[in-house]
Order: sequence, then C-alpha cells, then structure tokens
Amino acid sequence: MKNAKTAFTILFLLLLGGFLFIWIQREIEFREELESRPLPDSLHPIVAEKSRELVDAAEEIGIDIVITDGFRSFEEQDALHQQGRTSDGNIVTYAEPGESYHNYGLAIDFALKLDDGSVVWDIERDDNGNSRSDWFEVAEIGKELGFDWGGDWNRFKDYPHLEMPFGLSIRELQKGWRPEDTMEK
Repeated sequence: MKNAKTAFTILFLLLLGGFLFIWIQREIEFREELESRPLPDSLHPIVAEKSRELVDAAEEIGIDIVITDGFRSFEEQDALHQQGRTSDGNIVTYAEPGESYHNYGLAIDFALKLDDGSVVWDIERDDNGNSRSDWFEVAEIGKELGFDWGGDWNRFKDYPHLEMPFGLSIRELQKGWRPEDTMEK
C-alpha cells in the first residue's frame, strides 16, 4: 500500500512537472514572439473605420471635421515632442517616441473645418447653432464609437485627441502586445 502511494505521488509530480514545463516553454515562446513583432505603420483598421464613422456622424449633425493626425512614427513623435523644447513652437505633447497611442495606430486628432476649408481648434465654436460646443459634440460621438477622449484626462487636457487602446497600456504595446491579442475571437 505504501509503495502504491509513493508511486502515485511520483507519477503525479512527474505529470505536474511535465505540464509546468510545457506551460513555461509556451510562455517563453510567446514572449519571444511578442519581442519580434514589427511596429505598426498605419492606423489600426478598426480605428480607421471608426474615424470615418466619426467624420460622417459629425457631418450628419452639421459639424464638419477633419482628421489632422493619425498614425505617427517614432521619428514624427520625436519631432513633435521637441516642439517647444529644442525647436520652435508651443509644447503640444509630453509623450516621447513609443509613449503615444499614435505610435501604434490607435489614436487620431481632429479639428473643426470651416466653410472656406481652413481648420480651427476652437472648443467653444457652435457652427451648427444648437447652443452646444461643436467640439464637445464631436467628442461625445467619438466616445459613443469607443474612443477615449483626451479632454477627459485629469492632468494634461488634449482636446483634439481620441484614442482606442483596446484595453492595452503603452507599456504592453511597447512589449509587443497588439489589439488582436485582447479581442475575443
């Protein structure tokens, strides 16, 4: 009886060790695969589609907008980050290269488009005449479409900014995680 218990315990520990070994091996392979993933080079398809829906929905309520920025390379992010620091202009971002959802194709910026084709970043403007800020109306549409709005941030208000992080932090994106890893299949 004692030998049977010992044999069973040894067999159980071997099986458990085997499963643990396989799990660790798969985890190592997954982390290596994450590290080798290329960076995105355009807007994520869902973000691109939702951007078009945003423009259309705003137009339906009499607000013309233009998407002024979408995907941004690390080099473009660096140049923007240097603005107001080592180059002329006002500081417009605190995000260094790799620290913005734009760098992963998960963010857009918008502006209001005037009849003459020029654009403005006027958060009080009410061109559709409904006594509500066009800017805030567009932000609400964006949030209904699944975007997070930079105007809701506590520290630095980024009113033109809409992002769709798919539950991923910047740190996770830097490690190679992508929206497809979090989406239900």
